[in-house]
Amino acid sequence: MQQGVILRGYSGFYYVKLEDRVMECSLRGRTKKKTKSFYPGDVVWISIENEKQGVIEKAEPRKTLLLRPPVANVSLLVIVMSLSYPEAELTLLDRLLVLAEHAGIRPLIVLSKLDIANQARAEEIMADYRSTGYTFIATSITDLVGMDELMNELVGETTVFAGQSGAGKTSLMNLLLPEMHLKTGTLGDKSKRGKHTTRHIELFDYKGGYLVDTPGFNRLYVPEMEESQLPHCFPEFSPYLNRCRFATCLHYKEPDCCVKDHVNERDISTRRYQNYLQFLEEIKNKEKRYND
Repeated sequence: MQQGVILRGYSGFYYVKLEDRVMECSLRGRTKKKTKSFYPGDVVWISIENEKQGVIEKAEPRKTLLLRPPVANVSLLVIVMSLSYPEAELTLLDRLLVLAEHAGIRPLIVLSKLDIANQARAEEIMADYRSTGYTFIATSITDLVGMDELMNELVGETTVFAGQSGAGKTSLMNLLLPEMHLKTGTLGDKSKRGKHTTRHIELFDYKGGYLVDTPGFNRLYVPEMEESQLPHCFPEFSPYLNRCRFATCLHYKEPDCCVKDHVNERDISTRRYQNYLQFLEEIKNKEKRYND
């Protein structure tokens, strides 16, 4: 057997990259029974049937998994937000950051369209995240500002691009890897949002890793989790989580909450904290619906 990575799936077949070629693979009956699903990014073992075709026998355990849309073994989530039009959706940014933290994926925030905005707007956005430790890169595909820095971050990673529609995700990916030839959508006059044009998931070789082209990722709910898990998805809370009066503190209405104290002292962004409360309420409501 040989080991490879699933690049894409289509009509019951999986296209698996080996060291020297890509094979069209199917599943054996017993493999279908043992494994619920195979996704792009899965590391699999295949038996060679002929020069172009093989059969998937088994998969290696996944390091990470995104479910909507499904991609396995992602190591980097690049979140693209616009500095111009459309206006940066910071609540969406926070949702995507929670998704990355919960999935164990490193996030990288890219601020696009620097050429038609200004550095002051970038600084304004970054100020809310100063205590998070997240990396920001301000970019422009017109004059290539920030592109070398971005490319260095992608080396050896399996990278998914996410973010708001119209922020320039596809244009960035085409610049990084022109042979992808991804279609870009136009911005509507009223909404200033791009039309999403990707219809399936596919991995492309890039600098010892992969770039993943995916549909979706521009509208998200908070991922399935317990209430107690959400505070751990906000890294700026970490220094204070064990200093509240109650060990089960959710940093909402509880007295003597160290997190709330540091929100009041402006060590934690008020806007980020308000989004935390919104996400916490969504989790509570979801749990309530399940229990009714």
